[in-house]
Amino acid sequence: QAQLVESGGGLVQAGGSLRLSCAASGILYHIAEMGWYRQTPGKQRELVAVSSSDGSTNYAESVKGRFTVSRDNTKNTVALQMNNLKPQDAGVYYCNLVTDWPRRTYWGQGTQVTVSS
Repeated sequence: QAQLVESGGGLVQAGGSLRLSCAASGILYHIAEMGWYRQTPGKQRELVAVSSSDGSTNYAESVKGRFTVSRDNTKNTVALQMNNLKPQDAGVYYCNLVTDWPRRTYWGQGTQVTVSS
């Protein structure tokens, strides 16, 4: 049974930092991407940062220069270091994993990030 377990969310003041972690287990296929998405009330889930198996990364424009995604392929983990947090960064952050053959998508349960101004 594939499972993604997240940790590290919480409440932080604007300008502060948080680190999110995600550990995947039970994944039977090659992992193409691991990363993070964010969802806020009334909005669709949106990409925050993704790390691909070729080593490339992709960030939402709003977090470039402040967030860093890192991945450990040997442990099937992905982390998101979030610095200089802003109130607009708040939301539920979901760990995401995509396998490339067969192509399947997995989601974590979500972790809340709250940024006070």
